[in-house]
Amino acid sequence: MAAVKPAAEDLFILSREALEAREEQWLAPYAMKSRHTRGRQHPEPEHPLRSVYRRDRDRVIHTTAFRRLEYKTQVFVIHEGDYYRTRLTHTLEVAQIAVSIARALRLNEDLVEAVALAHDIGHPPFGHAGEDALRELMAGHGGFDHNIQGLRIVDVLEHRYPNHPGLNLSWEVRESINKHRTPYSQPDMQVALDPTVSPLLESQIADIADEIAYDNHDLDDGLASGILKEVELNTLPLWDQARMTLERQHPGLETELRRFQIIRMLIDRQTTDLLHATRDRLQTHRIGSVEDVRAAHTHLVGFSDEMKALRLPLKRLLWTQFYQHYRVIRMADKAKRFISELFGLYLQKPEQLPKTTRSRIERGEEPHRVVCDYIAGMTDRYCMEEYRKLFDPFERV
Repeated sequence: MAAVKPAAEDLFILSREALEAREEQWLAPYAMKSRHTRGRQHPEPEHPLRSVYRRDRDRVIHTTAFRRLEYKTQVFVIHEGDYYRTRLTHTLEVAQIAVSIARALRLNEDLVEAVALAHDIGHPPFGHAGEDALRELMAGHGGFDHNIQGLRIVDVLEHRYPNHPGLNLSWEVRESINKHRTPYSQPDMQVALDPTVSPLLESQIADIADEIAYDNHDLDDGLASGILKEVELNTLPLWDQARMTLERQHPGLETELRRFQIIRMLIDRQTTDLLHATRDRLQTHRIGSVEDVRAAHTHLVGFSDEMKALRLPLKRLLWTQFYQHYRVIRMADKAKRFISELFGLYLQKPEQLPKTTRSRIERGEEPHRVVCDYIAGMTDRYCMEEYRKLFDPFERV
């Protein structure tokens, strides 16, 4: 009997089912497979050609909140210079590092990328200064945390579909946004999605990639701005080891190229250490399934003890010499004043809010939360424009 020839589309187009079958064959046993998702809050048919997490990743990219990250502060407010990181470029750098780690560990790259691209989507204008201001203003009114705000954005605030609010993302992406944690996160904010179990490995990767990206790229921006001096960094073993290696390989490089190469080496070394330390941890804890990851109650993705010790002086220097520098403090304090004064005015005179935002208060929503959502969604530029329009008597409104 002659063999049955496959249909043409089977030769040239991969269906979602075929992609899911490939995941089962290729991904590690402790990776989160797309076909095992808990699904979405609002039932809808899945796409015939994209996995559930790939679809989530695409939905995040097309949101208004994601585009606004282009004009939100990482460390420097956007008008300080075009060459500094923004919240968007930082997010893209996190996604690049996270996907590289996921591929090496044979974890679900689509899930990791979706989480990495969404991890800062709830950040207000002016970076952590903006978050601090909103947290103070929302004390007694539910608080503010950019991770919780990110979940509000994808669940409620983005209007993209006629049949449900938000983006209707998968459970796993929503849980990972909810459980994203950095040194700036607020431990008192309630984690609503499965608080008793550990995050997926894919979620843990997004967290650590965020840390690698902001430490090393803030270092780069600090040097570019002149706030940090390389002579100060030469006292750090991690930096000095990379510097000496580079000087042996490529002596006499000009300053900017030299800085770029050292930062590249730092990221590579930390990522490589992370991969080996994580592999050892997975073996030590005998992780063989997603259920084992959930039950571990410890972060399995992380650096070796040696690398943690090497990174500590670097993080300390960033804090004391960069984040606490008078120029950065001035930017932060000015940003807090913008947000605090706008917040008070909108609460006192909600008629100055746009109609769609004002209507939420008229429908009975808590005014503090409505104003908080509105300000958190602003870019740096829009916030400054609003401030000028409302407080500068010579500015057109």
